[in-house]
Amino acid sequence: MKVFCGRANPTTGSVEWLEEDEHYDYHQEIARSSYADMLHDKDRNIKYYQGIRAAVSRVKDRGQKALVLDIGTGTGLLSMMAVTAGADFCYAIEVFKPMAEAAVKIVEKNGFTDKIKIINKHSTEVTVGPDGDMPCRANILITELFDTELIGEGALPSYEHAHRHLVQEKCEAVPHRATVYAQLVESRRMWSWNKLFPVRVHTSCGEQVIVPPSDLERCPGAPSVCDIQLNQVSSADFTILSDVLPMFSVDFSKQVSSSAACHSRQFEPLASGSAQVVLSWWDIEMDPEGKIKCSMAPFWAHSDPEELQWRDHWMQCVYFLPQEEPVVQGSSLHLVAHHDDYCVWYSLQRTSPGKNGRVHPARPVCDCQAHLLWNRPRFGEINDQDRTDQYIQALRTVLKPDSVCLCVSDGSLLSLLAHHLGAEQVFTVESSAASQRLMRKIFKTNHLEDKINIIEKRPELLTSADLEGKKISLLLGEPFFTTSLLPWHNLYFWYVRTAVDQHLGPGAVVMPQTASLHAVVVEFRDLWRIRSPCGDCEGFDVHIMDDMIQRALDFRESKEAEPHPLWEYPCRCLSEPQQILTFDFRQPVPPHLVRAEGSIELRRPGRSHGAVLWMEYHLTPDSTVSTGLLKSAEDKGDCCWNPHCKQAVYFFTTTDPKVPLDGPQTVSYTVEFHPHTGDITMDFSLSDTPDDGH
Repeated sequence: MKVFCGRANPTTGSVEWLEEDEHYDYHQEIARSSYADMLHDKDRNIKYYQGIRAAVSRVKDRGQKALVLDIGTGTGLLSMMAVTAGADFCYAIEVFKPMAEAAVKIVEKNGFTDKIKIINKHSTEVTVGPDGDMPCRANILITELFDTELIGEGALPSYEHAHRHLVQEKCEAVPHRATVYAQLVESRRMWSWNKLFPVRVHTSCGEQVIVPPSDLERCPGAPSVCDIQLNQVSSADFTILSDVLPMFSVDFSKQVSSSAACHSRQFEPLASGSAQVVLSWWDIEMDPEGKIKCSMAPFWAHSDPEELQWRDHWMQCVYFLPQEEPVVQGSSLHLVAHHDDYCVWYSLQRTSPGKNGRVHPARPVCDCQAHLLWNRPRFGEINDQDRTDQYIQALRTVLKPDSVCLCVSDGSLLSLLAHHLGAEQVFTVESSAASQRLMRKIFKTNHLEDKINIIEKRPELLTSADLEGKKISLLLGEPFFTTSLLPWHNLYFWYVRTAVDQHLGPGAVVMPQTASLHAVVVEFRDLWRIRSPCGDCEGFDVHIMDDMIQRALDFRESKEAEPHPLWEYPCRCLSEPQQILTFDFRQPVPPHLVRAEGSIELRRPGRSHGAVLWMEYHLTPDSTVSTGLLKSAEDKGDCCWNPHCKQAVYFFTTTDPKVPLDGPQTVSYTVEFHPHTGDITMDFSLSDTPDDGH
């Protein structure tokens, strides 16, 4: 059966209705899931297996049958480990239907059907009793319900319910305990992901400073955690202000509470500075003695940095304090971790919360609009003064004293730059309520509310009256739009330029003038694991899961490239960067297909894991802004990526990602831009280079 799905097209700005398979959403979730990453997590798998063996042994030593409840079983891997370790029976719960169906097949393939029952329900719906899903309560509880924040996937409510209804009192739990750690730091780079810094504009009349609204400075920020590969943040980008502090622990073998709570730790700052950011991670102990431990600690806090396990399903957390606060070395403070059933947040206090009687602060919620409009990379991009200076230099070459400017980007400061650099009149289109409110605040704070006109509608709906009957002489865009996921989604600017063509005056300038799509073939240090087949995992055959992911990847959207912030994922260029397509914003979107075919020669030996694609915007003939590579690769091919943008990764599936390639190789490609839909489709194939070089 087919179903119609509505999809907002980020490139054209329109809503499209597409006919999809009835399991379309399932396939998307499977294709984008972290199952492969988890199965490749050797450290996780071994520690779980050791913990399960120990728990089964403790139950058997008491003369009891080992009855296991496995919540969130996924592939059934942990249940199969339990049966292999001697468990008498396992009840494996998996709420995601396609995953539960795969688990049934995997369990059968490995010969455990008589010992493992897959239950396709949420754990809170499972019943116990003669006619229930389980005849009696389990005495071993195995779970893998954790995310980077530990509790963000609902671990606490699930444990709370399981202890009340599904497992015996004093049951064995694997993992046995989790502990959340925190470290206070000062970091201008990370703080720039959360606050708007003053922006400096050098004009003919002297320096102008764009200052942030006061409520943005006071705003506690977005309620969601910033998860990150912390090992890729340079130690030069932060100053450590505290020791690593164990903030709170959860004992999973006892009754767990999902109620809101706070945990305070007194400490003396290691250095004086501005407290801005809390770095946080957790570890899990698989046994009561704490001998079997799996840690998410970054390299400087890890007990064995040489044995760090790369993983993407569990990373580290960056939390922003509501305000930056001065701290003095040796002067005692209290770091407080607050949590409810799904979220963690932090505050810094001069005295213990228990002594001053303060009520637990509520979960942070943005009330300034900026954190609703700008994500963390966007904050960093706006705060990048070098980038701003590049736009200023480009604007100087195209602005005239009589310029009438129209700015088209979401929540952009380009309109303020144009005004300060001498434009006669500036209009900015803000199509969302959040961007309208935010920009009004910024204009008012900088006394520009009467200087820059906000047009509150979608740009394609502009009328001459909106522009006060004037023709636009300079159309500006960064371009940046909040709906964009992949680099080329910001081609929406081209569609807007086409829609406002009638409002452009003779000789109107468009900036950026053109854009180009670039690609390079890379070898990833680790990211390849998220799309690599697992085959055998700790002695269990999980080929069925591999096949399931591959079938999911055969669906239309799943064949596309995926957005990844590659500054977090080291890789080497195996080829030189190559320009694939160009887009001329000085002309309207063409009616015909734009197609490019060619090949990329691999110049360095290595494993060809995929192609990385990005956009470059040519503001003027002499000024280009790249969303991808920032400089040419070094001799070894090491890449330097734009830290404010996500690049697109097209993973190759034609080669074993773990096997080095022998001999010369080329990557053939076909890339098409479909003007009607705004889609870019692509196909890459790897082949040997013919001996004659042609």
